Amino acid sequence: MREGYEGTGPGAITPDGCAVELYSRLPVGDEPDVIAAAAPEGARILELGSGVGRMTHALLERGFTVTAVDESAPMLERVRGARTICRPIEELDLGERFDVVLLASFLVHAGDVEVRRGILRACARHVSEAGCVLIQREGEDYHDNVPRERKDPSGLTVRIASSEPVGDGVNSVRAEYEFPDAVWTQTFRARPLTQEQFEEALEEAGLKVDRYLTPDRTWVRAVPRD
Repeated sequence: MREGYEGTGPGAITPDGCAVELYSRLPVGDEPDVIAAAAPEGARILELGSGVGRMTHALLERGFTVTAVDESAPMLERVRGARTICRPIEELDLGERFDVVLLASFLVHAGDVEVRRGILRACARHVSEAGCVLIQREGEDYHDNVPRERKDPSGLTVRIASSEPVGDGVNSVRAEYEFPDAVWTQTFRARPLTQEQFEEALEEAGLKVDRYLTPDRTWVRAVPRD
């Protein structure tokens, strides 16, 4: 288990506190549509932090070729139809370039600065010269609007129960996922980033913002710096 990360609930728990069974149940939102609109048709996508393949499978259905990377073997066992690689993102070096590198799930907000730097360097290392990196950021009020919850038509209640500072600009976040028949929790560390700090982190890794893809600026298209 990574320091500061914890998960509870039925089934296997990954090093960052994610529950495999939970992520196998979570519904797919509009993320695949955002990605598909920003990616070239039929693109080769390197998906970093794929988990069980929620977005992987949706992207395959849209005609993309996907290489799915995750540090959890039990997560990757659920992925179908894609090449899978079990490795921490920050250690990844495939010697290949992709049309699109996908970094979703707020992974750019890793609490450990060196982990974040390693993740962004992996993005820059694997994107083709004419390609792009698609990144999902936290919303501006992610750590302020707590506690909060939303209910999904599937019967799932997702609750961000707390976000508490633990030092050095990092927060410990507790998320709760409640189904009628099971409950999971995840505690993880996240570093809030202003837009300026986010863009500086990209710059440090050799990337730059091309454009923000959604009105709330949570989805970003980045490209290699000239």
